[in-house]
Amino acid sequence: MKELRLHGELIVTGTGSLSYLENIQCSRVFIVTGEGSTFRNGTIDKIKGLLDEKGCNYEIYSGIKKNPATGEVLEGINAMRGFVPDTILAVGGGSSIDAAKVMALFYEYPGLSFDKALNEPLPDTRKKLKLIAVPTTSGTATEVTKVAVITFKDSDLKIGLKSTAFIPDIAILDAGLTLSMPGNVVAETGMDAMTHAVECYINTNQDDYAECLASGAVEGLFKYLPLSYEKGSIEYREKVHNYQCIAGSAFANVGLGMAHGISHAIGGRFNYGHGLLNAVVLPYVLQFNSKDKRVQERIQYLASRVGVGSFIDAIKELNKRLSIPGSFKEMGITEEDFSQNFGILVTNSLKGSTRVNPVKVSPEEMERVLQYIYDGKDITF
Repeated sequence: MKELRLHGELIVTGTGSLSYLENIQCSRVFIVTGEGSTFRNGTIDKIKGLLDEKGCNYEIYSGIKKNPATGEVLEGINAMRGFVPDTILAVGGGSSIDAAKVMALFYEYPGLSFDKALNEPLPDTRKKLKLIAVPTTSGTATEVTKVAVITFKDSDLKIGLKSTAFIPDIAILDAGLTLSMPGNVVAETGMDAMTHAVECYINTNQDDYAECLASGAVEGLFKYLPLSYEKGSIEYREKVHNYQCIAGSAFANVGLGMAHGISHAIGGRFNYGHGLLNAVVLPYVLQFNSKDKRVQERIQYLASRVGVGSFIDAIKELNKRLSIPGSFKEMGITEEDFSQNFGILVTNSLKGSTRVNPVKVSPEEMERVLQYIYDGKDITF
């Protein structure tokens, strides 16, 4: 028996769907966001206008940075305690929404701590708070998943905390809010979604629902992501915004794999964007996993689904079209930094999602995988 949760109470999609906030019953709204783009592109002003019309009180916490760390989350919880909200509105990329998920749960359960979260099961329900997610980038799909990724500074490791209480009640997918995304963000977040779909599709915990959703997301992203990157029209942005969410509903019930394990290790140590790292790592991980016959067959199916001869080569070409670097070295990690941190990178890359990779990975193999990705060498072992 397997329980499936594809999303929370409701997904609202379509250009202009931010106006759905008018229908939400709330009186005190705590807005969680970053300190940059959501203010510059007018999203926060739109939200303030909608809440003002409803007569809702609100407070904005904009202390969330890329790869949110435990300290930022705890500061936000303290601000919540002073405001006493009935609704949390998470606005922005995956970092803001992930942070808001944890803030909501820790606020309702004051006895929780990050130490406990690492060693004990988290509560699986929220008591009173309504959690609404408004993604303004198209990649993480955290608006429909039970995962919240937080950086633990003491270990420089990004860890995916899990609880069904993290699934937002309402996800608002308004592609109009993505129009101001610069090209590199479109590319990197889009390849994050692609990695979700691909790793989900080859995961051994696969089921019929996830298989359908993941393969459909791969096909849709292959078609529309480069168009969204190159043309930037609302039509293509909306397609990618929807397909990234579909990929999220797929992997939420299945899991991911080694690409995410490596990305969390590198991102936690060097603070690169998660989507960029996934994009760089994905083709190498697929090469490594292709030693498994089942994975090989699945990759071949994806190739036929998107109309190419080699799926791995097609991913590489897509990365080039999106101006994604081909290796850790091309990303800008120096040989000195890489070698000095190599031991901890290997150790941390073996954790998290790597544990559910369809092909088991030894420490010695991980050493070679990381070195090959750094140098940009095809993996043939």
